[in-house]
Amino acid sequence: MATSILLLLLFIFNGADGSHIVGGRDAVTHSRPYMTSLQVRGRHNCGGALVRQDFVLTAAHCEISRPYTVVLGADSLTANEATKQEFTVVKSIPHPDYDGHGNDIMLLKLNGTAQLTDAVQLISLKRGRLSTSSQCITAGWGDVGDNGTLPKRLQEVNVTTLSQRGCIRRWRNVPITREMVCGIGAGALQGFCSGDSGGPLVCGGAAAGVVSFSGRRCGDPRTPDVYTRISSFRDWIASVLTNN
Repeated sequence: MATSILLLLLFIFNGADGSHIVGGRDAVTHSRPYMTSLQVRGRHNCGGALVRQDFVLTAAHCEISRPYTVVLGADSLTANEATKQEFTVVKSIPHPDYDGHGNDIMLLKLNGTAQLTDAVQLISLKRGRLSTSSQCITAGWGDVGDNGTLPKRLQEVNVTTLSQRGCIRRWRNVPITREMVCGIGAGALQGFCSGDSGGPLVCGGAAAGVVSFSGRRCGDPRTPDVYTRISSFRDWIASVLTNN
């Protein structure tokens, strides 16, 4: 239990510092047009995915007390790109059963409607359960070396999903539920760091997971990256979108 609490604190604390992809590569410019940057005073805090023109899907542990600025259509967060669109979050809707560990998913309502362009697009949600060893991708902005080195452009990394049994065995005392999906990179240190919170795990062109938590060392396959499994929450997502 002590180990679980420590790891939980680690990923929540790091989540305030920005996203981190280690062992990844530059994404082709605007090839991930669903990606969103959730910012506070111009600083990237969490990632997310545009699921409706006025709604972003992210992680519940990204919730903060002040409104986010949501940046769409970005490749570089520092460059002055004509493709960028900015909005303010007017309503945060975390899952009602989020307990600091499980059900780590949240929807954010924007103060306007995004204009769909080549650089800004919606992403569909994955239906059904992922098979073991599915080939997926996750992306984000931030620390590329687990040492404070920030990228100039959006980073992405390949992810292979694991069986739940295999993930449970590696994480040992940390609860891994059926509402979670685990993944590892191809190399020894490839994946996200805890601050990559809220970004999507994309499998077959659809969002299958939301970045939730990882271990003490970024991209370490001994503690696989853990995502919230989106298919487990499709009804809740549909309900929120319908009622808003």
